[in-house]
Amino acid sequence: MGRGGSLILLLVLGAGWGLTMPLTKIAVSTGHGHFGLIFWQMAIGALCMGALMAVLGRRLPWRRDALRVYVIIALIGTLLPNTASLQAIVHLPSGMTSVLLSLIPMMAFPMALLLRLERFRMQRLVGLGCGLAGVLILIMPEAGLPAQGGTWVWVLVALIAPAFYAFEGNFVARWGTAGLDAAQVLCGASIVGTVMSLPLAVFSGQFIWPAQGMAAPEWAQVASSVIHVAVYTGYVWLVGRAGPVFAVQVSYLVTGFGVLWAMLILGESYAAHFWVAMGLVLGGVALVQPRPADPAPVVPA
Repeated sequence: MGRGGSLILLLVLGAGWGLTMPLTKIAVSTGHGHFGLIFWQMAIGALCMGALMAVLGRRLPWRRDALRVYVIIALIGTLLPNTASLQAIVHLPSGMTSVLLSLIPMMAFPMALLLRLERFRMQRLVGLGCGLAGVLILIMPEAGLPAQGGTWVWVLVALIAPAFYAFEGNFVARWGTAGLDAAQVLCGASIVGTVMSLPLAVFSGQFIWPAQGMAAPEWAQVASSVIHVAVYTGYVWLVGRAGPVFAVQVSYLVTGFGVLWAMLILGESYAAHFWVAMGLVLGGVALVQPRPADPAPVVPA
């Protein structure tokens, strides 16, 4: 694939990932609980990845070190961050959650410093400052938060998800994946996550029974889960073909398309403060992006 094809694929991946945010907003619109939605996300992901692995003739290891990786990635890559984000998106505009999710690289940098995976760089410190300024502007009432008092608290809850995703990337960089490639990790983590989330969904009373009927929220969850698996697989392929520094630019597109889809599908609109905050956040992301020698970032599982 030439550079033109890589750019087209990058756009498709960004548009796909961005679309999952308004779809998630639709999925929670009728009161479905987060554990029920997480179970079906993991189950659909496991089915899709399992089918892909079977078609490719790939084997999924189940030795002790591999199982440990599956459990940890399922927890910090889906179960814990999605528990926060699915509750936050009920109270926040979909476009705002897309902007907050783009903070992953900025949160990853100080973690990398603590783990001694990175050296201090003033440029990245400036990027962190831009990101913080953007978040502070986002919690201003003028930025488009719903009028209910205390809604800004859900911004803090929404920040839990990118924090876990940032830790996920640093965990992989520091401790590795026991020799597993990205597809094996995603498939294994999806299977383990399905097993872990089922009792949580059942005993919390949040299990979603498809037999009760499939309306827009349920189909939105199915579409979001399938799209996620497809774009993640495409992202991993693009990293191998075009390199991590090129592929990581998808983060800008995910944010932009997430806001665009929210406007087109959900009819969201934003005040001028929101666009200023978005510009600061994306500018901060640009300043903390990895160098060419850095490993490929891990995208939320």
